[in-house]
Amino acid sequence: MRRIAALLLRFLAALAAPVHAQTLAYEIVDEEVIVDDYGSAGTSERFVQSALVPVPAGIAAFGPFRVLDHDRAALVDATDERSPAAFKAMLAAYPGIGVLELVECPGTEDDRANLRLGRMIHERGLATHVPNNGSVRSGAVELFLAGISHTADQGAEFAVHSWADDLGREARDYPADAPENRAYLDYYREMGMSAASASAFYAMTNSVPNAEAKWLTVADMRQWVSLN
Repeated sequence: MRRIAALLLRFLAALAAPVHAQTLAYEIVDEEVIVDDYGSAGTSERFVQSALVPVPAGIAAFGPFRVLDHDRAALVDATDERSPAAFKAMLAAYPGIGVLELVECPGTEDDRANLRLGRMIHERGLATHVPNNGSVRSGAVELFLAGISHTADQGAEFAVHSWADDLGREARDYPADAPENRAYLDYYREMGMSAASASAFYAMTNSVPNAEAKWLTVADMRQWVSLN
């Protein structure tokens, strides 16, 4: 029900938007609406809506990705179960892409697919970059961490919070070594974090309830990941 309500709000907001804003590929989203409507374990939705953010039209579109040029692509929307295939198709068409810019990234509609996508980004050796005023929230933070190197302009923002399952249980409601928690800790280790850093970062994100969000600056993120 929450998902339907959130989608309806986004649809109505888009209808009310000026025509020129839609033409310029601006996305209208609600101010800080936290969506926590979960399905089965591993396919949960986890994203945070924010304010109006301009997104680039690019020269080609593959799901939530926009090809900016033959060297760079941008992520401009939430990921879902189709995003790994879209990413693969994009790189097949534009094999020279080496940088993924995270521009307007509210999170994911499928956590399992999102972690799979992150591994694909890392295995391909892409660098991740958040431009000035870029917004990386919730499940999209995992994709930023997937870069073989990471950069962020000073005006970039990040938001984190805990995941929750379909019964409203969050990470802290499961044993630390439960598969639901190990999935994220293992992922952070694969992305290059030490065991201690992975554990500390995961604890920090889960200190914030799913219905809220903790906003982080570039300086805050620098405590957790190397920013070149």
